Amino acid sequence: MDIFEKCKKINKDIELKNDDNARNDLILLLDYMKKNKMEYTPLINHLIRETGLYPYINTESAIFEDRLICDIFKIDTGDTKPVTLHREQSNVLKKLLEGKNLAISAPTSFGKSFIIDSYISIKKPNNVLIIVPTIALMDEIRRRIYKKFSNEYKVITTTDVELSDKNIFIFPQERAISYIDIIEHLDLLVIDEFYKASSDFDKERSPSLQKAMLKLGKKAKQKYYLAPNIEKLNKNFFTDEMEFLSITFNTVYLSIHEMYKDIIGDAKDTILIELLRQHREEKTLIYAGTYKEIEKISKLIINNFSNNNSMKMNQFAEWLSINYDQNWNLIQTIKRGVGIHNGSLHRSLSQIQVKLFEDEDGLNNIVSTSSIIEGVNTSAQNVIVWKNKNGNSKLNNFTYKNIIGRGGRMFKHFVGNVYLLEKPPIDEHIQLTIKFPENSIPNIDEEEYKNELTKEQISKIIEHKEIMYQIIGQDTYDRLLKEDVFQSKKEILEKIAIDMNENPDSWNGLAYLNSKNPKEWESVLYKVLSLQNVSSVKYSDFVYFIQILSFNWTKSIPELLSHLSRKEIGIDKFFRLERDASFKLSVLLSDINILQKFIFKDKNIDISPFVSKLSHVFLPSVVYQLEEYGLPRMLSKKIHHSKIIDFNENLNLDLAIEKFHQLGINKIKSEVKSFDEFDLYILDYFYDGITKVERISRDD
Repeated sequence: MDIFEKCKKINKDIELKNDDNARNDLILLLDYMKKNKMEYTPLINHLIRETGLYPYINTESAIFEDRLICDIFKIDTGDTKPVTLHREQSNVLKKLLEGKNLAISAPTSFGKSFIIDSYISIKKPNNVLIIVPTIALMDEIRRRIYKKFSNEYKVITTTDVELSDKNIFIFPQERAISYIDIIEHLDLLVIDEFYKASSDFDKERSPSLQKAMLKLGKKAKQKYYLAPNIEKLNKNFFTDEMEFLSITFNTVYLSIHEMYKDIIGDAKDTILIELLRQHREEKTLIYAGTYKEIEKISKLIINNFSNNNSMKMNQFAEWLSINYDQNWNLIQTIKRGVGIHNGSLHRSLSQIQVKLFEDEDGLNNIVSTSSIIEGVNTSAQNVIVWKNKNGNSKLNNFTYKNIIGRGGRMFKHFVGNVYLLEKPPIDEHIQLTIKFPENSIPNIDEEEYKNELTKEQISKIIEHKEIMYQIIGQDTYDRLLKEDVFQSKKEILEKIAIDMNENPDSWNGLAYLNSKNPKEWESVLYKVLSLQNVSSVKYSDFVYFIQILSFNWTKSIPELLSHLSRKEIGIDKFFRLERDASFKLSVLLSDINILQKFIFKDKNIDISPFVSKLSHVFLPSVVYQLEEYGLPRMLSKKIHHSKIIDFNENLNLDLAIEKFHQLGINKIKSEVKSFDEFDLYILDYFYDGITKVERISRDD
């Protein structure tokens, strides 16, 4: 490459205001220079400065003006030392510091998290709420925020936590709703992936995100909403009076390889294997699209690759065999340096695999559904799009761009290679429209939002309220709506209330859910599931699963699976059913419990103890919460049995974390004799997530 000629072309594009072209060509040039171990010249640093990629400036070879730029754009992000922002990051931060409400769309490589951290470091707000789409992303952000700000702020990620004077809340939307009446004031409300408020992108969960945006938005002094790939934000109530910024500023270059054009017959399998061999020393994400395709790819990998003889991978595989299922395909893929990521896995297990993917000597590949783009902020040198599906649906342009946006990483990979093994969706301008969905959660006040709701929606809300008023009384139902106690859709609440009113005798067994004998739960669980099925398996199989799950704290997962085998419930189905039980069924039973108290006033029934146990999958609540922090239940059991920490105590998360700090990692490692080598690796990862960093001031 003629470096000087390339620099002339880049400079010409800068003069012609072709910023994207100039930046892309410069990134490709920087990649070439890195691969050929070439030093930056003052000319290269100058072009980096002109394109706004300030963090890429090599200060050792830079002239005074370029070094000055690096210093001017250096910001305290709460980390060990100040960080240089690129031009567009700085522009966004400036607007936030001026008090503006922003909705921004920016590429995955943009570095949006630095802006949040910088805002907290500089403005020092009292209360910040960050709403994220998944538990996995919540933990990732919690780890970052805790390290930086836990000296000054209480970092809250779970329910029923006492607030401090200064708090940073990090929640998925459903958990945020439970804090609506607890949080009095917010200095900043952050909605990550705010496009999910549109039913076009998430029909199931958009109502709850809209509810959080409406209720908590009223309490927020300032709002900052984030999304990728949105070119136009149509006028809507939820982002009214917010400035929308559609930013195309990228810090890496995507090299797209349309390999599907050359695929004939069954050649796709062969091409995938060849690509993985070609990039065996690099980090590669494989987007599979569906659970079924993950299984297919897993078998291809097992049949075409041998054990890579990595000690860490073999230890992980052995750990999975002991703690989960020795016949699990994941064990064999792990031995070959390939992980699997989907939305059903235990939270800690997904986190461990992402951690191993980040390690240089860890996993080189991860096969995933869309969970990898919704659940974590990870990226790789290579992205392979195996299937143009997202579950049962065709892959849309928005999700496709989000997937390929995982290619490349600032400071590590200037170029991200994207290999398309199936034809991508048609490229089109992505507009975001957020409307109240038809099945909105029923606490929308039809008078307050009459200008945003359609006549049909208003009519349905009024009709629903009239039905509920007749059954439990107007004052009572209005109060319950105001308190935000319901989590189900209005149609489900209505169906349950009508059945309780018309068939009260069929609910006589409700109190049996508080029995210690799981056999006595059967009839009422059948009754509940007949009104609202929350699982894909037969009622009898799901009820049996819940009965066996009740031994979760006293039995190992392999022991549970041995009982569940008679219903043909293996490890993959176990994960999905456990999520159905802890989320969907517990929410349904919680709403049933609220309704029955007002419909069956004379019976004095309260099934909240069962609902609580179910929501924690029959583990001590703090053990379940610690899984979100990266500590699997298996390790908690070993710690408990060693009598270092009694998890059966009335122990909340704050007290548990405090005990871990008091004991220290070395004490736990020495006292728990049953820990194996991979347990110790996990324990290191867990402690890393609850450890603060020593900050270096800018003056230092």
